[in-house]
Amino acid sequence: MNMEREGNKMKSTRREMEKKSEIGLVIEELSMIAIVKPGENHDSAHIPTKLFLSICYLVLQVLDKIGPTMAVLRQDVYQNIKTLELMQESNPSLHSNLVEILKSEATEGNSWKGSSCSKALVWLTRTLDFTSLLLQTLANDPEKRMEQIVEEAYDVTLKPWHGWISSTAFRVALKLVPESKTFVNILKTEDENYDTLKEKMQMLVSLFVPFLEDMHCILRLYNLDKLKST
Repeated sequence: MNMEREGNKMKSTRREMEKKSEIGLVIEELSMIAIVKPGENHDSAHIPTKLFLSICYLVLQVLDKIGPTMAVLRQDVYQNIKTLELMQESNPSLHSNLVEILKSEATEGNSWKGSSCSKALVWLTRTLDFTSLLLQTLANDPEKRMEQIVEEAYDVTLKPWHGWISSTAFRVALKLVPESKTFVNILKTEDENYDTLKEKMQMLVSLFVPFLEDMHCILRLYNLDKLKST
């Protein structure tokens, strides 16, 4: 009987999650996350690893809905998530705090080398910047062409740090961006209308802004904020 109840509970939870949009799920995750910024004691800084990665996975699902345009970005995002995930799994207790990973790589002089976790965190944070600005613009001006929304968000958040190859690939992929109305319809759940989705996008952005400010504060502490792709 206990196993049956547990099975029914899991099915009920799955159904509830299926009713929620990715936007709604990101809002829930962001509402739970608490970043501790460094004060005079830098050791006090804290970013919960598993919760941060959960947010990144959900954002990846949002970007997937834009279509093939996001293919190059999606691959980078996924690889960066896996880099941090593997590090976290190698020592779950120590690496439950992303700041401990940054600290360790900085001490070893590996922050800027190869496929470091520090670099992965920088690019994931910038992807969240991109997503936040994209959704903010879409909510404020739904009549704006999606191609223009994506391009403007890219120019502000990612382009300054991308090399020529990445920028060129992104420009080519822009031609595959869906119409704004199509993207909005893909983001909505069956029981949502545009006004409901707009409210959720605005709520998500309002949570993203302070969260990302805190993230960038910690990245600056470890001199990672100016890192560019090679």
